[in-house]
Amino acid sequence: MDKLLELLQKKKRSSPAQLAAEVGLPEEEVLQKIGQWEKDGTILGYHAVLHHDYLDPNLVTAVIEVRVTPEREGGFDRIASRIARFEEVGSVYLMSGGYDLLVVVEGHSLREVAAFVATKLSTIDAVQSCATRFRLNTYKENGIFYVEDEVFERLSVAP
Repeated sequence: MDKLLELLQKKKRSSPAQLAAEVGLPEEEVLQKIGQWEKDGTILGYHAVLHHDYLDPNLVTAVIEVRVTPEREGGFDRIASRIARFEEVGSVYLMSGGYDLLVVVEGHSLREVAAFVATKLSTIDAVQSCATRFRLNTYKENGIFYVEDEVFERLSVAP
């Protein structure tokens, strides 16, 4: 991966001048590369990683393993696209293994997430089954740690 892309992914708040200094390119060239990546779809967007416990301590995040029947001409793509359009859905991934799609959903309560699964997700004809798992705690997200690094020291061994 290009060093500039790596920096953009890891240091989202760096200025073009700071990025240019780190990769050893003129600022104009950095801006041109970023503009091209945004135009061709290499860079899809920018976002902040938020600590949801501080914003809404009642926020519930669930990952849902979904088994689907692929469509004849569309495979998994049309079904995944339909699921991705729901407001509650944050991410959808095609997976290998025992299920087909991994769907990440957020809601303001367990009931809200359960209602989404019962009334929206599981009612789609192609959906065979859903297995919902709820996030209990977040330690690291998008490369950012939620908790300070703890120093683990060995206990002394007494005779």
